[in-house]
Amino acid sequence: MSKKKLDFRPNEFVVYPAHGVGKIVSIEKQEVAGIELELFVISFEKDKMTLRVPTHKATEVGMRSLSSPDEVSKAMTTLKGKAKVKRAMWSRRAQEYEQKINSGDLIAIAEVVRDLHRTDDQREQSYSERQLYEAALERLTREVAAVSGGDEAVAQKQIDDVLVSRVAA
Repeated sequence: MSKKKLDFRPNEFVVYPAHGVGKIVSIEKQEVAGIELELFVISFEKDKMTLRVPTHKATEVGMRSLSSPDEVSKAMTTLKGKAKVKRAMWSRRAQEYEQKINSGDLIAIAEVVRDLHRTDDQREQSYSERQLYEAALERLTREVAAVSGGDEAVAQKQIDDVLVSRVAA
C-alpha cells in the first residue's frame, strides 16, 4: 500500500465514503495499545460529528480529495440522463442505492439522485425511497458546494435546475 497520507492536509475538505464531505481539522498523534498512531481529525460540521482516521488507513478506507470541477460537470450530466430503474424488488434496489451513496463516488451518488427524483405529478415516493433520495441529494449538494467554494444554497439551486430542465425535456 503506497503511503498517500501526505496528500491530505489540515483545513482541506475530503470525502469520507460513509459520511460525505468533511474537513480535516488537524493531524494528531495518539497512543493506542502501546503503538503510536497518527490520525486525521475530520470534522463533519453539519452532522456535528468528528472522526479520527489513522493516516495510514485513509486511502484504504476510501477517503479521497474533493472531486474536480470536471467530475462535478460529469455528475451534472448524469443527472440529466433518463432514470434507470431496475425491475428488481425494492429491498434489492434500496440496497444498491445505499451502496452507491456510501461508495463516496460522486457519479454513483448522482445516479441515485437521478433514479429516485420525482416531480410533483409523478407517483408518490415511499418513505425509504424519499430517505435515500434525500441522503444522496445532500451528499451531492455538499460536495458540489465544497468544490465551487462552499455555498450550499447555490449548489442546491444548480442541482434543482438540472433536475427541472430534465423533466421539461
